[in-house]
Amino acid sequence: MRHRTLGELRVSAVGLGTMPLSIEGRPDEARALATVHAALDAGVTLLDTADSYHLPGEEPGHNERLLARALATWGGDTDTVLVATKGGRGRPVGADWTVNGDPRRLRAAAEGSLRRLGVEAIGLYQLHKPDPAVPFEESVGALRELAQEGKIRLAGVSNVDADQIRAARAILGDRLVCVQNRYSPAVGDSEPELRLAAGLGLAFLPWSPLGGISRSSLDGPSGLADEGPFTAFHEVARHHGVSPQQVCLAWLLSRSPTVIPIPGASRPETARDSAGAADLELGEEELTALGRAVERGRRGAGVRG
Repeated sequence: MRHRTLGELRVSAVGLGTMPLSIEGRPDEARALATVHAALDAGVTLLDTADSYHLPGEEPGHNERLLARALATWGGDTDTVLVATKGGRGRPVGADWTVNGDPRRLRAAAEGSLRRLGVEAIGLYQLHKPDPAVPFEESVGALRELAQEGKIRLAGVSNVDADQIRAARAILGDRLVCVQNRYSPAVGDSEPELRLAAGLGLAFLPWSPLGGISRSSLDGPSGLADEGPFTAFHEVARHHGVSPQQVCLAWLLSRSPTVIPIPGASRPETARDSAGAADLELGEEELTALGRAVERGRRGAGVRG
C-alpha cells in the first residue's frame, strides 16, 4: 500500500468510506466487520465516518460504534489507523439529511463521537457541511476550540467552496489538513477546490469517487456497450485485469499527490479491490485517454471542470 500525507500524518493512499455499512441496505454486523477488517488487512489506514451515518430516526453514531468494535477485534496495530469522523448533519425520521452548524451542536456532536469511538482525542474531525443559517466562521471556530481543548487533533471541512476553504484556513491554520468534497469522473464541480487544496498543501478526499463508473467486474460482465463516455475505464481495466472501479481510483490518485479517495464498500471483496488501486500503475497514454473520456462525459452532462 502506498501512502500519502494528511497534515503531518502518513496515511494510506486509498481510504475506506464506511457509510454503506450503516445506512439503508447495510449488511449484517458480521459482514460489516469483515469489510472493515479486509480494508485494514489490505493496508488501509484511513477510515472515514460520521455521527449521522445511521438509519433515519436511529440514534446517532451507529457507524462510529461499528468502527470502534471493528478496531477492537482486529489483530493488527490500531495505532497506525486514523479514524476521521464528521459532525453537523442529522437523519430524523421522515426528513432528508439535516444540517446544523451551531457551535454548541458541534461541540455536543464531537463529545458524543469521542465517547462512541472510545478515544481520548478524535484524530480528524470534519465539519460535515456548512449551515446556511449559521455563519461559517462560527462553525469552524467550534472546531478550533475543540482542537485547543485537545478533544480533536486535526480538522477538516466538507462540502465547501473555495472561499470557505480559505476562511477555514485563516481560522484553523495548520490544524486544517483536508477538504472532503464530492468528486469523480462524472462530477467535476469541485475541480477548483481540488486545485486550491493542492496549492495550500491540504489533502483532498473525494467522496462518492466512483460516480460514472458502473458495474464492477467483480459483479460480472462490465457491459461495455452500455457505459457511454466512460467506456475507457472499462477498456483500461480489461487490459490490466482489474475492475473499472480500481482504474477509476488510480485515475483519481493521478489528479494530484494530495488526493486520497475514500470509496465506500459493503463487502470484503470490494474493500480489497479498492485498496489495490494504490498500487495500480497507469501509463501516460492511458491517463490521457481517461482524461479525454472524463472531459467528454462532463461536457455532455454540463458539468464544469
